[in-house]
Amino acid sequence: AAPTVSDVIDDEVVRAGGAGRCRMIANYGVGVNHIDLSAAASHGITVSNTPGVLTDATADLTLTLMLMLCRRAGEGERELRAGEWSGWRPTHLVGRQMTGKTLGIIGMGRIGRAVAHRAHFGFGMEIVFQNRSPVDDGAGVGGRQLASVAEVCAASDFVSLHCAATPETRHILGREALAAMSPSAYVINTARGDVVDEDALVAALESGAIGGAGLDVFQGEPKVNPAIMAAPNTVLLPHLGSATEETRVAMGMKVVENARAFAMGEALPDKVG
Repeated sequence: AAPTVSDVIDDEVVRAGGAGRCRMIANYGVGVNHIDLSAAASHGITVSNTPGVLTDATADLTLTLMLMLCRRAGEGERELRAGEWSGWRPTHLVGRQMTGKTLGIIGMGRIGRAVAHRAHFGFGMEIVFQNRSPVDDGAGVGGRQLASVAEVCAASDFVSLHCAATPETRHILGREALAAMSPSAYVINTARGDVVDEDALVAALESGAIGGAGLDVFQGEPKVNPAIMAAPNTVLLPHLGSATEETRVAMGMKVVENARAFAMGEALPDKVG
């Protein structure tokens, strides 16, 4: 089977493949948290990724999850397919509007900015965000940068994660941050599963501490926590963030460009580290 982002490429894997034989790992994707970069460097292996070309597709999917949650579209589809719909009535699956609400973004990089632009200019949403470094222009949407993840959670109707998966961001959305959220607020994760403490998320979902969660990534994917699967107030997708024909072709071309540059002894366009 082809390797996935769940398959760890560590020192053991490199050695099993023949240390010294592998010269480059051209990653088909942006995230490289499944690659032991220190091990790669110690064996003289160059690593590249495919940034930039996934931005629009991932941002679009983020908005999809937001809309599905607040309009209870996932619940509605499940009910309809199960043959349980009894007809229109004024109190049936009443959700909430997204227009005019506040979106909190964790990680204001390329994808975070793209989500902010769509939410602000498309839905009139106010933007607050947390980023490890200062963002001087308010991300181009008049956004307010706050000091902590908990502050963003307290101020937001939606909290969307767009930070890289690193040791520093592991469980960046944990019990403290979730406790700061409103009971009607939603968590959206299209980044990496490790940035959310799934045990804390399950507790928040089951207790009603938050309104719901829209997840495209999971901590142990492709396995998914059964409690998350069972929660009715979740919308779950199988890591589809970059899954458009246009994006996957562009990712492949990025891989080819980096591999060609490496073979020609040129600087890699997207070298990692």
